Amino acid sequence: MASDTEISAMRRALDAARSVFRTLPNPRVGCVLLAPDGSELAIGVHRGAGTPHAEVDALTQAGDAARGATAVVTLEPCNHIGRTGPCAQALIKAGVARVVFGQTDPDKSASGGAATLTAAGIDVESGVLADEALALNVEWTHAVTHGRPYVTWKYAATLDGLSAAPDGTSKWITSDAARRDVQVFRAEADAIVAGTGAVIADDPRLTVRDSNDLPLPFDQQPLRVVVGETKIPNYYRVYDRVAPTLMIQSRDPATVLQKLVENNIRHVWLEGGPRIAGAFWNAGLIDRIIGYMAPAMLGSGRAALEGEATTLADLRPIDIHDLTMIGPDIRIIGTPGRMQREDFD
Repeated sequence: MASDTEISAMRRALDAARSVFRTLPNPRVGCVLLAPDGSELAIGVHRGAGTPHAEVDALTQAGDAARGATAVVTLEPCNHIGRTGPCAQALIKAGVARVVFGQTDPDKSASGGAATLTAAGIDVESGVLADEALALNVEWTHAVTHGRPYVTWKYAATLDGLSAAPDGTSKWITSDAARRDVQVFRAEADAIVAGTGAVIADDPRLTVRDSNDLPLPFDQQPLRVVVGETKIPNYYRVYDRVAPTLMIQSRDPATVLQKLVENNIRHVWLEGGPRIAGAFWNAGLIDRIIGYMAPAMLGSGRAALEGEATTLADLRPIDIHDLTMIGPDIRIIGTPGRMQREDFD
């Protein structure tokens, strides 16, 4: 059983992993090395594809002091050779005596690290703060286990559920505070998807911007993805050099997601149009919903979602996980629910 010292170290490893806002297509991972007396030798963190894994980062810092140490890692050490070598072998070579990890690696191509470590005579314990470790990489885990990206749908609407006026205008329904809040969530995704209709109507940048409304450095920008069959004029902002852009001439959500799998995308941030949102919703391909409700009414206009419901029996519930005021607006975070119809009566 993990000691209090190891559990405390796991919390520090989780905090270290959270400090890196996006490592996709790889998971966020933190590692703390403990000396035999329980003192901390090093904290390692993975910073993205092509950079050292958290275990190697920590081992490099510790040097020879890693011999006989305990490695506390948020994710099972990998057992395959990608851009970097297998972490299980690095731990064995460094001479660690014990490995404690949180989440078991769901990636079949990289799993098996625990068995390799055990075979080498290293004491291994799994499942320490496993729920917290899993929550750290919900989107990555979903993409690995489902074979498609995790999809977060974001929308902004009035209290009567409208996202655009009858003339198509939609800027700005929500406040500056809500729009700044959106950037935090956008930064966690590795692709921002919008429909051609919304792009033509609003000419959005589809980028992650800082508090001064300036784009983050290019290497931190998600892939911009424009979906649909309508041609976008080349002077629109989605073609600027701030971030890469992928055009997908299809309205089929499954086709779109397959194209994104081919581009190694794990987490899709879906926004920009009730039609494309409705297509994903009708296909059951929305995994999380983030809605911003402005304290205002329009009375007429376009709904935030164009679905296929024909009767109240088609009502689909949302399990609410968070309800927060962001400036004057209400932010709702939820996932498609499995409640029964009688729960609404």
